[in-house]
Amino acid sequence: QVQLVESGGGLVQAGGSLRVSCAASGVTFSSYAVDWFRQAPGKEREFLAAISWRGARTYYADSVKGRFTISRDNAKNTVYLQMNSLKPEDTAVYYCAAIRAQTWSAVLNGASPDYWGQGTQVTVSS
Repeated sequence: QVQLVESGGGLVQAGGSLRVSCAASGVTFSSYAVDWFRQAPGKEREFLAAISWRGARTYYADSVKGRFTISRDNAKNTVYLQMNSLKPEDTAVYYCAAIRAQTWSAVLNGASPDYWGQGTQVTVSS
């Protein structure tokens, strides 16, 4: 049974940092590219970042470029999202998703994820 479990969310002050993790089980994680998304109350789900199968390539949404960093450790079956210079508008539930796409361009073109985590809440206070 495949599971993605996010952790590391919490409450942080504006300007602070937080690292959320996505741990996979029941799957060979290196076979999947991974995306991070977030969803704030009343808003649509927003793509944040993507990382390729072995971590050689990354891609970021403009809203987080320069502040967030995606990385992975396939030996630990874990993908991370380091979030710096957090703002109140970063408050949301953060989700990871695993994509078994054939090409990086397919990942960037929004290939549907095969698996989703349950999410972790990040709250940034002003």
